[in-house]
Amino acid sequence: MAADHGSDAPFYLPIRDEIDVFEQAYACRLPVLLKGPTGCGKTRFVEYMATRLLKRAGGDARPALITVACHEDLTGSDLVGRYLIQGADTVWIDGPLTQAVRTGAICYLDEVVEARKDTIVLIHPLTDHRRILPIDKRGETLAAHDDFLLVISYNPGYQSVLKDLKHSTRQRFVSLEFDYPPRDREAEIVRHESGVDLETALLLATLGEKIRTLRGAGLGEGVSTRLLVYAGQLVARGLSPRRACTVAVTNSLTDDAEMIRSVGELVSALFPPA
Repeated sequence: MAADHGSDAPFYLPIRDEIDVFEQAYACRLPVLLKGPTGCGKTRFVEYMATRLLKRAGGDARPALITVACHEDLTGSDLVGRYLIQGADTVWIDGPLTQAVRTGAICYLDEVVEARKDTIVLIHPLTDHRRILPIDKRGETLAAHDDFLLVISYNPGYQSVLKDLKHSTRQRFVSLEFDYPPRDREAEIVRHESGVDLETALLLATLGEKIRTLRGAGLGEGVSTRLLVYAGQLVARGLSPRRACTVAVTNSLTDDAEMIRSVGELVSALFPPA
């Protein structure tokens, strides 16, 4: 299935049935969990779906997508909102989650397990039949707009046990698994996003495939599609493929000298000196 790319939609190349599943989940207003490794396209997918759904609805003044990059210092007030002093007045300012709940946007909490546990619990009333957001500081319970949808993501292969997603949270979501695309699909993504020719894109995708086999041999994370696109962009600007792969891939993956050597050998095999 080919993705429907409007002029204002970010490029996204579907791998399986994720577009159809997301659309059906949205139709039922079921919260969605995206899980997969870093740089495999989870955020791009959400951006694409938000644009696609808004376009299908005819578009209006509502924001299609509100994204929150979660981190360990993210508090409930950061998500829900807080009182601020403005001049002689104290005014309430909605946080991004509250804005999405009020306006009917898709709220995307990226790498949600990085947030504090007490912060994650705040989303629970929005993920069942209640679809409400209690705002304790205002003594208010906000009913979600009919078009509101909550989407979260995390990387189960990277997170530690202490930062794993609790079952009480996980079982509130429809879950979509993401992984790095097959070589031919990844090559098409690299070609489109970087501007390199298809032959170079295929070599970069092959490099990605080979590097990912090193994950069990000491490499903590496989190379992301994002980094392959970065390398392609440098090549498209005139940098040699070997140098582009070194600065955009090898040096970004690890500081371990032995692993740098191993990845460097893969780069040299695919991109021999001219």
